[in-house]
Amino acid sequence: MRHILIFAAGLASIASGAVPAQQLYGLRGPTPLAEEPQPPPLAREINNDQRQARNWPEQPPVIPHTIQGYQITLNANKCLTCHGRQFTAQSQAPMISITHFMDRDLQTLASVSARRYFCTQCHVPQTDAEPVIENQFVDIDTLLDRQRLQRAQ
Repeated sequence: MRHILIFAAGLASIASGAVPAQQLYGLRGPTPLAEEPQPPPLAREINNDQRQARNWPEQPPVIPHTIQGYQITLNANKCLTCHGRQFTAQSQAPMISITHFMDRDLQTLASVSARRYFCTQCHVPQTDAEPVIENQFVDIDTLLDRQRLQRAQ
């Protein structure tokens, strides 16, 4: 009941003008709900083939190249033409992790597990998009360094 009263008080303060409208902008910006806002331009994919550092243990690597037009279906997986075990010597692409060849019981399989076949469930390409909100993520190494500094003081 208390939550409902707080919510109602918040609505009343907005309706009375106690909260300036410019503070209520969401992702739509100042565009009224009845109008369609102009969409922002699509961000460009980063296509430099540079491996990115991982920010936490077990983080899936990001895709450092474009995947425009890649087919990943039940019958075909374009990623495996470079990252599959038998093609890495020729493509010079890193081989997919051995964990992708394990079933849910951790038994090693001869081919990629069906659970790991759809690469873009975990691996994503990067773009040059500006963040919508400030990112306050701190990687594990920075956290450990801060902890060491605190103990040394």
